Amino acid sequence: MPIKPENKKRYPKNWKEIREKIRKRADDRCEFCGVINHSYVNRLTRKLCLQDEDYAIRIVCTVAHLDHTPENCDEDNLRFLCQKCHNQYDAKHRTETRRKEKSKNQLMFDYK
Repeated sequence: MPIKPENKKRYPKNWKEIREKIRKRADDRCEFCGVINHSYVNRLTRKLCLQDEDYAIRIVCTVAHLDHTPENCDEDNLRFLCQKCHNQYDAKHRTETRRKEKSKNQLMFDYK
């Protein structure tokens, strides 16, 4: 996933080198499902296809922090994931984060 501007400061200065090392370790494939980075797959079947076919989507792999902490760049905490696997992995964390943010913005009422 792209780094949000407000989180850029949380990444080390050598992030590009770390990202490249993880990409090479993964052999430019998603470390969860094995799909090839920058290939095209049919979004319905997830099978490889040509760029101009119906339902073709381009696979873009990014580095995921398994503990959702950008400062933790230990290799055991990083995985090279396609957008589908990355989104699935992050889904629970995003739901929890949204819930916390929503509750912060709720008004508190004291009923007596």
